[in-house]
Amino acid sequence: MSNTASRIIETMERPPAPARQWTRQRIAGHVFMGFWVLAALGLATFLAGAWDSELFARYAPNYASGLIVTVQLVLISILLGALLSAPIAYARTSRNKFLAWPAYAYVYFFRGTPLLAQTFLIYYGLGSFRPQLEALGLWTFFREAWYCAVLAFTLNTAAYQAEILRGAVQSVPRGQWEGAASLGLHRFQTLQKIILPQALIVALRPYGNEIILMIKGSAIVAIITVYDLMGETRRAYSRTFDFQTYIWAAVIYLAIVETLRNIIDWIERRITRHLKR
Repeated sequence: MSNTASRIIETMERPPAPARQWTRQRIAGHVFMGFWVLAALGLATFLAGAWDSELFARYAPNYASGLIVTVQLVLISILLGALLSAPIAYARTSRNKFLAWPAYAYVYFFRGTPLLAQTFLIYYGLGSFRPQLEALGLWTFFREAWYCAVLAFTLNTAAYQAEILRGAVQSVPRGQWEGAASLGLHRFQTLQKIILPQALIVALRPYGNEIILMIKGSAIVAIITVYDLMGETRRAYSRTFDFQTYIWAAVIYLAIVETLRNIIDWIERRITRHLKR
């Protein structure tokens, strides 16, 4: 038997390596998890020793009011963005160029530029047109940082939600539309009763990620004098120069994100339980 044939036989008889590779991945995962656990324990120990109860009691009401502002900003923006995203998603899928191209330009701009820049353009940019806005009766709206923040966040999340909705609807097989048409269902009935229930299952996780990103991105409104959670944190730090104020904010943001993640997981398990039977 030639050497080449012997090598081929040895290679075929050699045990597979994926199990060993999987073991290495698990070991690496445990090592990283142990590192983060030790880091968390070290941080908790440090905070327990440096905890200033008087400082926390003094600024806790401010953090609570800032948290309410953050939740209101994100909730209003998400709901208004959802209403705006439906016609944008429809226009994106339209064969009419006069609908499709403006919708594409809108989505391209708001997904391709930073949210901070969009907020500045609305708050500072439109604010430079005060005479024109006063003539139109819109200055009362654009002079308030809160309204500008809501508008910027709504326009931004509408672009992302439109793409999420469009992708989810297009993920439903074409045969679903054809089957509904064979039953005599109108297009709106098909969309409402057949397509959207399936598309929302696909879109749930991206929608959850969008909400989480909006919560974390809401911290930028502190720059335009909106006293949300980060705004109150900045004000507390400017008066105390104690970095614990930022740690409190980080813990609150982590708690919000983790709560939302668990809620989304629960909803996903509920609406997909029929797929696991």
